[in-house]
Amino acid sequence: MAAVAGEGAYESRFVTASDGLKLHARLYGHPQDGRLPVLCLPGLSRNSGDFDVVARALAEERQVVALDYRGRGLSAADPDWRNYALPVELDDLLTVTTVLGLARAVFLGTSRGGLLTMLTTAARPTLLAGAILNDIGPVIEGAGLARIKSYLGRLPEPATWDEAVALLKSIGQSRFPALTDADWRGQAGSIWTERDGRLAAAFDPALAKTLESVSFDAPMPTLWPQFDGLAAVPVMVIRGEHSDILSAATVGAMADRRPDLDVLTVQGQGHAPLLTDPLSIGRIQAFVRRCDAA
Repeated sequence: MAAVAGEGAYESRFVTASDGLKLHARLYGHPQDGRLPVLCLPGLSRNSGDFDVVARALAEERQVVALDYRGRGLSAADPDWRNYALPVELDDLLTVTTVLGLARAVFLGTSRGGLLTMLTTAARPTLLAGAILNDIGPVIEGAGLARIKSYLGRLPEPATWDEAVALLKSIGQSRFPALTDADWRGQAGSIWTERDGRLAAAFDPALAKTLESVSFDAPMPTLWPQFDGLAAVPVMVIRGEHSDILSAATVGAMADRRPDLDVLTVQGQGHAPLLTDPLSIGRIQAFVRRCDAA
């Protein structure tokens, strides 16, 4: 049986969404005077476990909240898959922050979490004290989204954790040549969970239906107004060297609009960087401290 990542390092909290669905979040550390909390928002099918390493590091100085969207991690599945949508998840995010008393926070958003970060600028701009966009920007590359669509909800259920690691390596090692065996095992522990004596995906399989109607015949809509909505707060963008979701050209265009943009490229990783290496964690810690001062 795989060990629970960071077991004992966080408290599980459950919050009721506006429609009655039960949502889960991990709480690391405690509120500290003069130290902004950090809100961690995962990717499309991912969950709070992805942030365990960086959350424990940040929690030495401040409170960290990592959210499971509905249908992911320990949050309840939604009986209507159409609610696995950004407007609903944004409402969930705002509910969780209100219940937990987060009046202002630095957002750390991976992929879909970064989209929710940018959308928050219109829904509740005062909540944002800073934004870290992990491998996401105003332009989403269709090739990367097509790759995600090709396997989301279609991966076979591995019989053992060793099989799970081997499966992840088979589909991702070319984009993540820098990962160690420990990294791959950590990823497996977040993607699958033990249920009734077998390994099952840690998200509702119905989530895959949200991508069925997405067409790649035309360019994806851009989010430049939402990115520009972050103008009042410090912004950091992290890009995986081999990312097929966030291009180097898009990062360059973001920096043109924001000359103070803090940019980190994670070598040997793709979409999305794990944020478990010392360089990434150190840069994130430094950025969050800058938000404290701001």
